[in-house]
Amino acid sequence: MAPTEQYANNHIEADHGRLKAWLRPMRGLKRDHSARVVVAAHAFMQNVRRGHYELAVEEPANRRVAVAVDELAEVI
Repeated sequence: MAPTEQYANNHIEADHGRLKAWLRPMRGLKRDHSARVVVAAHAFMQNVRRGHYELAVEEPANRRVAVAVDELAEVI
């Protein structure tokens, strides 16, 4: 392979680098409210999984979250 062939797709990689530089700052949570919502939802799902609510308590532990989400979807 000639040295020039080795870098034949360099313009594609360079374009990809600009795209990544543009997108990277957009990752993550932008506001405290968003972080609070994610943390609260995570805590809620952990509590459902542990059986702290009267949602899908009759289900086995490995099915509890799926059934609880279905029950909540019906209510909403």
